[in-house]
Amino acid sequence: MNIRLFLTDVDGCLTDGGMYYTAEGETMKRFCVYDGMGMVCLQQAGIPCGILTSENSPIVKARAEKLKLQYLYLGVGSKVNPNCLTKLQAAEQICDELGITLEEVCFVGDDINDVELLQAVGYPCCPPNARPEVKAIKGIKVLKTPGGQGAVREIADAILAI
Repeated sequence: MNIRLFLTDVDGCLTDGGMYYTAEGETMKRFCVYDGMGMVCLQQAGIPCGILTSENSPIVKARAEKLKLQYLYLGVGSKVNPNCLTKLQAAEQICDELGITLEEVCFVGDDINDVELLQAVGYPCCPPNARPEVKAIKGIKVLKTPGGQGAVREIADAILAI
């Protein structure tokens, strides 16, 4: 496994997939610190990390900034906005910038808008709470840890152990 780029979805991967609303309508997300540390460790090992999400969330932007992630694509792969980049197109842009191939990418996804990219990368992963269509992808690694509880850390640790 020669991973030169690590990418992940947010909802269902870095979070438990729930969206929490206050009475004022503000959305909240719960992130697991283990996942954040996993991405920090990958970056310290020289593996760039990024988030690709269909959400256009200031919460996700703040999380990416806190972790000093090199790549953040908000609003990609959205079924609501078919004119936006797909997650595959966003990953291809990053690969072109880095001079690498999709075969050298690990991507963690969990829902139907992740399928195209999961099928294209060299190391596709999903948490056990992923949709059945995702878990059925040929060659996908189904992680043991649920999304939002350290799934990203699980794969980060496996990458770093090589």
